[in-house]
Amino acid sequence: MQAELCKTLSNPKRLEILDILKDEGEICVNELAERLEIPKANTSQHLAVLRQAGVVNTRKDGINVYYSLRSRKITDACSLTRDILLERLEDQMGLTNMIKKNSG
Repeated sequence: MQAELCKTLSNPKRLEILDILKDEGEICVNELAERLEIPKANTSQHLAVLRQAGVVNTRKDGINVYYSLRSRKITDACSLTRDILLERLEDQMGLTNMIKKNSG
């Protein structure tokens, strides 16, 4: 299950969707597609993947479908992952600078 969730979150557009949902709380697919600058069909496909993984909730109001995060823990996990990646990049930059300093 964890591997499937990680696979679901491996797409940059899906991560962008999560960031928007974190900030907005709830948003309809049309507005989300506009914010992502991708076609509504593509947005709907990404949302379907997130919904099947249990990451987002849906609410229908007339012809509009609204999406929200099922749990804010998912964005906390994404933030933690970003922090880990930033630490790795900082370590790599430190090594690169040390190599440049020692080779010069």
